Amino acid sequence: GAAATPPKRMVCIMTNTGLLPENFWPKQTGKAFEPSRYLAHLEPVRGRYSVMNGLSHPDNSGGHVVEKSFLTGARFPSSAVFKNSISIDQLAAESLGHHTRFPFLALGVNGQHDGLLSVSRDGVFIPPELSPAKVYQRLFTPDTAAESEQRMREIGQRVSTLDFVNEKAKRLSRSLGADDRARLDQYLTSVRELEQRLEQARVWQQREKPRVTVPAPQDILDNTQDVDRARLMYDMTLLALQSDSTRIVTLYLNPLEVLVKLPGVSDRTHTLTHHGNEPEKLEQLAKVEEAGLKNLGRFLAGLAAVNEGGSSLLDDTAVLFGSNMSNGSNHSNVNLPILLAGGRFKHGQHLQFDLKNNTPLCNLYVSMLQHMGVERDAFSTSTGTLSGLEVS
Repeated sequence: GAAATPPKRMVCIMTNTGLLPENFWPKQTGKAFEPSRYLAHLEPVRGRYSVMNGLSHPDNSGGHVVEKSFLTGARFPSSAVFKNSISIDQLAAESLGHHTRFPFLALGVNGQHDGLLSVSRDGVFIPPELSPAKVYQRLFTPDTAAESEQRMREIGQRVSTLDFVNEKAKRLSRSLGADDRARLDQYLTSVRELEQRLEQARVWQQREKPRVTVPAPQDILDNTQDVDRARLMYDMTLLALQSDSTRIVTLYLNPLEVLVKLPGVSDRTHTLTHHGNEPEKLEQLAKVEEAGLKNLGRFLAGLAAVNEGGSSLLDDTAVLFGSNMSNGSNHSNVNLPILLAGGRFKHGQHLQFDLKNNTPLCNLYVSMLQHMGVERDAFSTSTGTLSGLEVS
């Protein structure tokens, strides 16, 4: 029979310190650009990524705090009454998460900062897993009989709770008017979707986990080894996608308060972002950020090396990399450094939009959701899909 079509996947990566603009964006726009200092480390996948300038979230200002809405686009994140909205990974997981054992993975490197990436429909942050060893265990280590029994019991308890809610709702419905019944029906639709997800969880719990030949990683406890810690989490992301344990991953990179152990680096990253244009601090910061792009290049090359029968894992994985700030020195939240790789888009270009009146970053998110097969023509502050980014 015909070969099965490879599934679509999404990886969203954010570093919370910004990137030096002169080292990230190429000087030329369009397709005939020379890679910048940072992009030179993505040479193995040249032509398979696009870099973008002139994107941001409307009504987002406040420096570091804007990371709260990086994947949501929610307005006014620095407000005291800020209410976040669902992130694109969670929206995709609601539609597609039942196809895999784990609907999504939220991962992080260094967790001492408050900002997180994945946000539930209720606007609640989903804490990332910071231990590569625990990620590996969840993905590949078989549950003991006691663990499996406990998990099935927890699923059963949640199903019982939903049964109770349904029974109460049916009795309540008899006494409601037409408008209230319509609102109740919307609520019950959400309950039924949760019931379906719980049933899928029950099915997955009874299946064996995939087997891999890659040994379990050992956690690196020294946070000054930020580069190696991030590399381990990238490796776990690759294994999770390759084993089809999940198709949706977020990775939160937080070198902010870390003195990254690299030759020639002697200050914390946060200190270096406020460099005052001092050449020595600028070069130290460039070394930290360059190491981050080397990790990204290694990850993308790893995806490209996995053959899926006529295509590669990178071809069917849309990988977003960016930051909530353009330049940490002035805490600017406009003209964000954004890179998109893979996902069967027509790549190999530097897209530059209006640098004074930015295009909504959520336009890119709509394009990514459509790549995943999520039927959406709008998300948060979007005004459509991202112009110039075509599907191959």
